[in-house]
Amino acid sequence: MTSAPSPAAPADPGRPDVAAPLPAGLDRSESDVVLIVDDVPDNLAVLHDALDAAGFAVLVATRGEAALERAAAALPDIVLLDALMPGMDGFEVARRLKADPRTAAIPIVFMTGLTDTEHVVAALGAGGTDYITKPIRPAEVLARIHVHLQGARRARQTAQQAGQARNALDAFGYASITVRASDGRLMWQTALARDLLLRYYGSSGPLAPRPVVDWLRRHLADARRQIEPPRLSVEQAAAHGGVRRLTFRLHRQTDDGDEGAETGGGDWLIVMREESEQVAMEALSLAFGLTAREAEVLYWVAQGKTNRDIGDILGASPATAKKHLERIFAKLGVETRTAAAGMAMNRLRQG
Repeated sequence: MTSAPSPAAPADPGRPDVAAPLPAGLDRSESDVVLIVDDVPDNLAVLHDALDAAGFAVLVATRGEAALERAAAALPDIVLLDALMPGMDGFEVARRLKADPRTAAIPIVFMTGLTDTEHVVAALGAGGTDYITKPIRPAEVLARIHVHLQGARRARQTAQQAGQARNALDAFGYASITVRASDGRLMWQTALARDLLLRYYGSSGPLAPRPVVDWLRRHLADARRQIEPPRLSVEQAAAHGGVRRLTFRLHRQTDDGDEGAETGGGDWLIVMREESEQVAMEALSLAFGLTAREAEVLYWVAQGKTNRDIGDILGASPATAKKHLERIFAKLGVETRTAAAGMAMNRLRQG
């Protein structure tokens, strides 16, 4: 087995470490990354050895400026931060980390010999998650790290799931506009509708896109007789060679009087919906608790693709596609490819 790159060794306290390089090939998929910030070499050595032996990837900095640069470049999973250092102290480092959106969510554990209440309050007020008093006891540090990493993972997972849910709901959900048929004016639109119109037509008002207005006028009579007209659809290329499709469905007239009927106008609510392969995969992932790759496999199964087809699409072997499919069966509680495809299609039809 090829060994992972060695973590950074403690910096020479006699030399500035602001420009010291990060470990080559830093792989956070195999281990969590800890940044230790302390100007005392003995403290760095003790913590470095203990964390390295526990399987962490370790970065070090001996000065506040170096800590900020390392944190911005590597985005460690947790920071162990000495409170009192020459120049920029740990309190200021913490404040700057929390002020930067890239590093604001990283847990900070202060290391300090100061136990006075005012110093503890200062540490927590600067953004610290916890504090450890010196002399450092590695077993205590490891225990604290594990607790805070678990909390950070849960927070990241919750944020990621919320972001995926928002993306899927926005793209699989419905956007609405109200168009006055007599002159094509956009009377009202949701934020999502504005974004879609800009993306597909390059404009979000004050007039609705000409194809939408022409389509609306052609089908006003059918709409008033409560006959649903065909949907208007426009396509554009999406990432990875796919296709995005925006559809318009005439919903109902929103003004109360008869003037619109007499003039061939009136205000009409039109519901828009965007569809794409990526959006469909995200919806399947959220609905069935699948990984991104499993959702991709299930999507292509629902499209009637064989394991060989799916392997070609994913750049993998048919055997790999089959293994993903076996895990999908277990999560969906089904035993056949047809049943899994049926569940996927039902979910996608629900929008």
